[in-house]
Amino acid sequence: MASDLIDFVNRWGEPKLLVVGDVILDRYVWGHAERVSQEAPVVLLRTSRREERLGGAASVATMLRAFGARVSVAGVVGRDRDAHRVRDLIEEHGIEQGLLLDDSRRPTTVKERFLGLAQQRHPQQMLRVDSESRDPISESIERHFLAVLQDTLEEFDAILISDYGKGVCGFHLLRLLIEQGRLRNIPILVDPERGGDYRKYRGCTLVTPNRLEASLATGRTIDEVPQAMQAAEHLCRDWDFDASIVTLDKDGMVLATRNDSARHFPTRPRQVYDITGAGDMVLAVIGMSLAEGGDFATAVRLANVAGGLEVERIGVSTLSRADLIGDLLRLTPEDKVFDLTELLMDLENRRRAGQTIVFTNGCFDVLHAGHVQYLREAKLQGDWLVVGLNSDRSVRNLKGPDRPINNIETRTTVLAALQFVDAIVVFDEQTPMRLIQEIRPDVLVKAGDYCLDEIVGADFVQGYGGRVHIAAYRPGISTTELVRRIRAA
Repeated sequence: MASDLIDFVNRWGEPKLLVVGDVILDRYVWGHAERVSQEAPVVLLRTSRREERLGGAASVATMLRAFGARVSVAGVVGRDRDAHRVRDLIEEHGIEQGLLLDDSRRPTTVKERFLGLAQQRHPQQMLRVDSESRDPISESIERHFLAVLQDTLEEFDAILISDYGKGVCGFHLLRLLIEQGRLRNIPILVDPERGGDYRKYRGCTLVTPNRLEASLATGRTIDEVPQAMQAAEHLCRDWDFDASIVTLDKDGMVLATRNDSARHFPTRPRQVYDITGAGDMVLAVIGMSLAEGGDFATAVRLANVAGGLEVERIGVSTLSRADLIGDLLRLTPEDKVFDLTELLMDLENRRRAGQTIVFTNGCFDVLHAGHVQYLREAKLQGDWLVVGLNSDRSVRNLKGPDRPINNIETRTTVLAALQFVDAIVVFDEQTPMRLIQEIRPDVLVKAGDYCLDEIVGADFVQGYGGRVHIAAYRPGISTTELVRRIRAA
């Protein structure tokens, strides 16, 4: 269950974080890819809109702000129109930019992406054009960073380094940050440059390379999870990291720590639309988690969720705490059967997220069309449908010694496969009254062959302002009738 992660996110406060690295302006040009040009074998894009977002270190900063953190960004922009746009966007997001410096000798880094929509299908990236300098920042700017950061580091709960190889994350600057962070017990997290020199990261708290970056850094081929685990352990051992996390796209992540063997954290399959920003999101969530006192494993589990949500969106997007919690609340059929204690914890989180809880109950012995229609109608009454399911003993007491036809394992399996059934809890009593009193549903549902005064728990639910819904009754369809017809045949 994900209840521990949900509780952790609900406890997040407003930590203060510093993001150091390459500030980028992401520009998106959207349009319709209609035909091939008559002048050359290229696709013509008829533009429909343009959009600008913060990228690189500034992207990580906006993601942290969306989670509720207080954030400062340290980086370099040019003295050009794009720099003004970067500063405007940073101000709009409420990010402190006192350490965002101008350098007239270099352009503001811009990544311009062209995305085409063909036959009203999902847009695809067609081309990216980069405007940038990869030269190291000037000595005067680096000295300014060194002087200011040395005096201000104690203000921060964590420091995140976003190294895109555009010249900000030089050896001397990173050595100061890591050494001073160690002295002050401040976590230093690095999203490393592809193919970069890992000597400048030595001794940091954690690095988050992806599959290719880890392969280049270790000289190892990483096709399978065990190879990634070996690479993560190799990074910790060779570069004195407290932990290394290798992100493996559809295969999730592996975590190795200084004192423990690597562990694999699989992720739920996703519909991938755009991987842009996934690495930034992983860094942001891990930084937020460690700043709030979480351990490495908790940070990785949350980062898996956030990274998965990010690739389901086009371009670099922010997520909220509610987005994380909402995804954690999604269950697979195998997760739908709860004991009462687990269910009550889950429902508390759902109520915090504003969900309406619906409850119904029954034996659901031989599932038929009447059951399906009834449960579908029950689901329409709110956000989350809980089904109280009579145990085998309870069914025997109600229906006689030859029932149930199907045992509890079979009945829960079939019910859980229905998409409109969200949770199942088994009860042993003759009536569901105890469950209703514990769950306190917003809506209580029962089939139309019951009158209101015959529905167990109706008075109780209405007493605290809940609602009772009587579902449509479809006569002639019942388990008893089906069993009679089968035996007669």
